[in-house]
Amino acid sequence: MIHMRRRLAVVQVLLVVLLAVVTARLWQVQVVHGAQYAAAATETRTRDVVVPAVRGQILDSAGRPLVRNRTTLVVSVDRTKLGRMKDKGAAVMARLGSVLGRDPRDLTLRLRPCDARVSRPCWAGSPHQPIPVDADVDTPEALQILERQEMFPGVTAEVQAVRDHPGGGAAVQALGYLQPVTKEELERRQGLKAEFSGVDMAGRDGLESVYDQELRGTPGWRRVQVDRLGRVLGVEHEVQGKAGHTLITSIDARVQAVAERAIAEAMKAAPKADGAAAVVLDARTSRVVALASAPSYDPVVWAGGIGEEEYERLLSGRSGKPLVSRAIKGEFAPGSTFKMSSVAAMFKAGYPMNGHYNCPGSFMVGSRAFRNFRGRALGSMTLHTALVKSCDTIFYKAAYEQWLKDGGLRPKGKPREVMAKTARAFGFGRPTGVDLPGESPGRIPDRAWKKKMWAATRDVNCRRAKEGYRDVAKTDAGRAAFLTRLAHENCLEGYQLRPGDAANFSIGQGDVLVTPLQLAAAYAALVTDGRLRSPRLGWMLVRPDGTRVKEIKVPVRGTLPVSAAERAYIKRALSQVASDGTAAGAFTGFPMKKVRIGGKTGTAEVYGKADTSWFASFAPVDDPRFVVVAMVSQGGLGSAAAAPAVRKIYEGIYGFTPKGKPAPAALPGGAPAARPPMIKQDGTLAW
Repeated sequence: MIHMRRRLAVVQVLLVVLLAVVTARLWQVQVVHGAQYAAAATETRTRDVVVPAVRGQILDSAGRPLVRNRTTLVVSVDRTKLGRMKDKGAAVMARLGSVLGRDPRDLTLRLRPCDARVSRPCWAGSPHQPIPVDADVDTPEALQILERQEMFPGVTAEVQAVRDHPGGGAAVQALGYLQPVTKEELERRQGLKAEFSGVDMAGRDGLESVYDQELRGTPGWRRVQVDRLGRVLGVEHEVQGKAGHTLITSIDARVQAVAERAIAEAMKAAPKADGAAAVVLDARTSRVVALASAPSYDPVVWAGGIGEEEYERLLSGRSGKPLVSRAIKGEFAPGSTFKMSSVAAMFKAGYPMNGHYNCPGSFMVGSRAFRNFRGRALGSMTLHTALVKSCDTIFYKAAYEQWLKDGGLRPKGKPREVMAKTARAFGFGRPTGVDLPGESPGRIPDRAWKKKMWAATRDVNCRRAKEGYRDVAKTDAGRAAFLTRLAHENCLEGYQLRPGDAANFSIGQGDVLVTPLQLAAAYAALVTDGRLRSPRLGWMLVRPDGTRVKEIKVPVRGTLPVSAAERAYIKRALSQVASDGTAAGAFTGFPMKKVRIGGKTGTAEVYGKADTSWFASFAPVDDPRFVVVAMVSQGGLGSAAAAPAVRKIYEGIYGFTPKGKPAPAALPGGAPAARPPMIKQDGTLAW
């Protein structure tokens, strides 16, 4: 009995101790740490979500959308959540593939992080970002995912805004595209990480890249209540984001369409053509009215992630590298379109403006005969006529004489190099500074450039001179022999500017390279006020409510090295090319009495390929409002491919037809827009 009482006493003591411990713990949890645990409990029931801002539109000069937004259902997968599962999410991806009607293996490939060893499709964005695997899902498919979240952990279906290009592939290289924000960008770009929504895209190339910050806007955030499966139960608090600014450009969508069609037809008409470009500038301001490059591509390939095969096609030389804009990145020998710079250089060197010069069929430059086109001798003429008829030998002679004055192969002191310096003053050999990324600088091969190139390539040339070109000889023995001789010369004397180099320079051949945009900007300065400007596509940034943010100015970056009288002389000569000169055939039947066209053809020889076709023009001659330049790679004569393309662009702008009958004009007023439209609060346009 006593033994039993002792046991009960022990049990009672233990119960008292346990109750004391529980009471103490409850006091600690509820009183001492109550606020902390309450906050933690609340935290597990809510989630803060950054809501991406609506990206701003890109409009043309009349307010027509070039890039806009459309909403679509996007299915995304959280790779981190799948990685925590025993099967690494294989079952979830299998079910997802079944719902979407997609191969689960293809969906899984899109989750891989991109690197040098991983081919597309893969994910180039942040590892913390849900990865879109299908960017255009039907509502019934999305509901199957949302209503059965326990079957699809880590999978979301949300309405998102995606970019839409109403013009398809028109101006696609200039507009650019969007791709996921990368981890490196989050670290590099100040403020971006704090505003990162998890579904942000960054501009890649084109205007989307240059004006990315302005178009992006400011994201909002939302605090939502969720259940244990992560399903949203309600919204506790929300802060609205600010939509990105609208970018109004100087591009005219109708003129752009005309230019795209003109160069596409020019390529079809030239059997060997492998690329083309067209630039239309407002002659007075150097604002870009149209910027076309062919071949082009459909920007829809970027939606939902691009596959390796399609990405390689965009960069492939076999498909013509459609991702690359030939208008700003393509570098080509300009041929005779470059002669306006050479005439200016002759004036600078003291050649009389109204003098007479002999135009023989050929001219000896050192020990080599340099010929006119088809060896034609045209007799004595002025520099005015030399431009109209495109006499080469007059320019060969002037360039050779200046080369000799500079000391020839053994220059003394600092050579004057009037031809090269004048060309640089026209903007050649350096980027125009256009508001697009990746612009090429072109090339002006002076004596310093020759020495630099020789130092960089000497070892290779000497090795090639010794070994020959066995790989080339297998298919073309003649070309292999030529390349071997050239390598031998460059090995020994590649640092020298030879007389032939100087002669070729004067007619835009040899090592001279320009971009179509450079040529257009130079012509715009020549035929207007002599000021060389940095072309702009962006014109105005406005808020969605129509409030003006800022006008994007066109910088002046220099003045041409010619007087007003000399510019007028060159302009008068170029004004006759389309009516009485080398482009007359291409403009037969064009209503010159209504709109007179001036310009210069160019036919540039390229070793192993067909000639590059050029036509650089301006109109109307008396008061130029447009500068139009077209280039067709392997298009043949300038008068055969590029000039007809330019004619079609002018016909589209002014509303002419080949037979001279009136047609709808892309620009009924016959001039570029004088100012951008303004957007009212109701979304309509005001001028």
